[in-house]
Amino acid sequence: MDVSKGDELEPTQHRHEGTIASSDEKSLGHESDALHIDPALEKRVRRKIDRVLVPLVMGLYLVAFLDRSNIGNAETAGMSKDLGFDDAHYQWLLTIFYIPYILFEWAALMWKAVPPHIWACSCVLVWGLASTLQAAAFNWSGLMACRFFLAMAEAGFGPGVPYLLSFFYKRHELGFRCGLFLSAAPLATTFAGALAYGITSGHPAHIANWRLLFIVEGVPSVLLAALAFWRMPDSADTASFLTEEEKQVAKIRAIQQTGTEGASRVGHVNFKDILLSLRDFKTWIPPLMYFSCNVSFSSLPVFLPSILQNMGFTAINAQGLSAPPYFLAFIVCILTTWIADKTRQRGYMIIGLSLISGVGYVLLLACRSVAVRYFGVFLAAAGVFPAISNILPWTVNNQGTDSKRGAGIALLNIVGQCGPLLGTRVYPLSDAPYYVTGMAICAGFMFFNAFLALILRTYLSWENRKFERNDEAARQAGVDPRSGSIGLENEGYGFRNFL
Repeated sequence: MDVSKGDELEPTQHRHEGTIASSDEKSLGHESDALHIDPALEKRVRRKIDRVLVPLVMGLYLVAFLDRSNIGNAETAGMSKDLGFDDAHYQWLLTIFYIPYILFEWAALMWKAVPPHIWACSCVLVWGLASTLQAAAFNWSGLMACRFFLAMAEAGFGPGVPYLLSFFYKRHELGFRCGLFLSAAPLATTFAGALAYGITSGHPAHIANWRLLFIVEGVPSVLLAALAFWRMPDSADTASFLTEEEKQVAKIRAIQQTGTEGASRVGHVNFKDILLSLRDFKTWIPPLMYFSCNVSFSSLPVFLPSILQNMGFTAINAQGLSAPPYFLAFIVCILTTWIADKTRQRGYMIIGLSLISGVGYVLLLACRSVAVRYFGVFLAAAGVFPAISNILPWTVNNQGTDSKRGAGIALLNIVGQCGPLLGTRVYPLSDAPYYVTGMAICAGFMFFNAFLALILRTYLSWENRKFERNDEAARQAGVDPRSGSIGLENEGYGFRNFL
């Protein structure tokens, strides 16, 4: 490891949560001599983190989304018929999930307040038990209770993972990793369709197909809780899978980001920074965008089997045909977040994806041909899932300090997760087979999301010009901003919003 001034890495001044001068070489074209890292060694460290952290959070989110959305597959397999409740009761099974999910969104900040391995294990264990116990429900009230605790635990995990990843990756590295993590949602839905197809196509003698579905998809979560406890790193510079030399590199990377070592970023929250974040205009637009996307994001997985069934497919074929659109969304999630990281243009990406999804819903709304409507499902899925995959890192990218990023993610989820309260109510059985009202609402919100993304990008571009003027004024005054005391990602010299 190349550190020109030895190991003198301690901060000398304090402001917010970051304290050492640093520079993002890619954005500024220079690097600090005191904090220089051999690029090959840094790449090795980053890839080691990639091999452990990203598959872990992706796998946990996959089973979480599987446990959340298999209620639609269970309904198609005869759940409501066996338990004797109607469509209105089923609608409430969908809605109840999002009430605790909203109430506990503040728990995203727990990734900073509690050691991540403990927090992850607790969340996974609770939702795994709640998901599995749905198989034992003998009435509607029992299912409602299980889904309440399922939502409470999942609210503490998935919404805060992009925030967790920001402790391990720099700004220009974060979006792709968030894309990999969030791509688990469409992948889980693909897996849910294929698994449900296999489970519900059989006829077990002693257990209903829908009960077996909850067991097969819920038990893995309980088992994975132990894996989360032993493998989830609390910070890069304390990760057990890194050598001492690699931990030192991870420590310098954290200082380059925020001016403080990775381990010291966990265990406390700066409430002043949280209030500053809530006063910032750019903190409020992404939650409205997330709300818009979530109207569609929440409804598509749980209603798609029924929508396909109403196109004329059998219940079994509807389960299988729901998988391909989500596999396409999985690929597009990864591809678009990678492109946005490289170009640093998330706004245009979100605008394009939102328009594609909106067109898909218009086809589902206006057309009666089965082939055209099924093509519309592909467009809708390939637009809405990747749009969300870009909205979340865009929020984290443009907030200074860890506490501001945490506040931004928490607000994003508190407001955004209200979308499913609407999304899960717009496809009543009485609107079958075309669900015109639901399709129109989802299309309208996706077009509205494109408009919001354009407004936010325009504002961020204006703010970048202001940052440029401030840096120029500092240079004209004869001050070397690079000798300051704030890490680049804590709005230090050279900080620019991702557009």
